[in-house]
Amino acid sequence: MEKTPDERGNELIIGRNAVLEAVRSGRTIDTLMVAKGDRSGSIGKIIGMCRENGVVVKEVNPKKLDFMCGHSNHQGVVAFAAAHEYAELEDIFSAAEQKGEPPFIIICDEIEDPHNLGAIIRSADAAGAHGVIVPKRRCSSLTYTVGKASAGAVEYVPVVRVSNLSAAIDELKARNVWIYAADMDGKTWYEQDFSGAVGLVIGSEGNGVGRLIKEKCDFVVSMPMKGHINSLNASVAAGILMFEVSRQRSTG
Repeated sequence: MEKTPDERGNELIIGRNAVLEAVRSGRTIDTLMVAKGDRSGSIGKIIGMCRENGVVVKEVNPKKLDFMCGHSNHQGVVAFAAAHEYAELEDIFSAAEQKGEPPFIIICDEIEDPHNLGAIIRSADAAGAHGVIVPKRRCSSLTYTVGKASAGAVEYVPVVRVSNLSAAIDELKARNVWIYAADMDGKTWYEQDFSGAVGLVIGSEGNGVGRLIKEKCDFVVSMPMKGHINSLNASVAAGILMFEVSRQRSTG
């Protein structure tokens, strides 16, 4: 009996953008599976790139892809790849140094929804952040769902997984990174000075930034709500704040 992808130690990458960016980045792809008879959009390009790199390409019944992906929207493309490796903290600082910029780091405090984590990584790439830090416990890992939600950005944004988020923040502060918590009762987000090295803490979907983590932060930034709902989705709030940091870096 053929083992499941998880049992083989492989990872599923689903969706056209995610698979295309994985191939472009040089990620090792073991097998590409495409829906039988589907050559629409970018599928032909993906097949061609994979064959050029010696990847086994298989045409399968779309229902098999549905089953493999838990009925997620695979867009007719699924790739098997080795599980994504986490980066080291030094990789983030190296990325900033190579660009000649002060470090810009996103710190996720217990982001458990893989779609939110993927969206945060996607926004981090678009806003020019140098990396993302996640805790080992009570946070989504780099699953295929995260990869798809990131639209391939996970291939370019270093993601560091740490045992102790509090200790990681202490290390960042020792390296002259200012830590900002996105939470209630802080300075209005567009009035905050984000100059210098930035570590932006995004809290969990339900509880926000934890008390101990918040106490370690140098600043708290808030986004006043004018509607009937008193909070934003974690990835939406993260995206808005990231682009404010990016804006200030561009104009400052």
